[in-house]
Amino acid sequence: MYGTAIADVDPGPIEAIEFETAVLARNLEMLRRRGEFYAEADRSGYLLLLTLEQSGPLDVMTLAAELGLDASTAARQVAAAHKAGLVTREPDARDRRRSIVAATEKGRAVMRDIREQRRVGTAEMLAGWSEEDRRTVADLFHRYNQAIADRYL
Repeated sequence: MYGTAIADVDPGPIEAIEFETAVLARNLEMLRRRGEFYAEADRSGYLLLLTLEQSGPLDVMTLAAELGLDASTAARQVAAAHKAGLVTREPDARDRRRSIVAATEKGRAVMRDIREQRRVGTAEMLAGWSEEDRRTVADLFHRYNQAIADRYL
């Protein structure tokens, strides 16, 4: 089992977190490859659509900042989502050099479908966990992700 290597060395909490993060990244990649919920939009497309759902239409620079990406990466993701019919790009009425990106109805439907599949899968995997344990993991993931964002964004 993957956990035996680190358990044999009696790690401190930082070593255990580093190891478990590496395992988590591998497991999330395995879920991506074996799961069927990214058929119409990949992970980056899903996050783009989710951000537009939460924030409403945004220009590419603001969208990039919301996603923690540089503008060129965000522009490529928008182009791919636009080609797939998941978003629209319209010139900004105040500044025609900028484009405003909005989710299409198809994009919103794809995002909702992916979110529901992910939610159901997560609920199934954590069915034997107490509500308190699930809340604790959610809170700790949030704090961990925030620490990463604070350091690198």
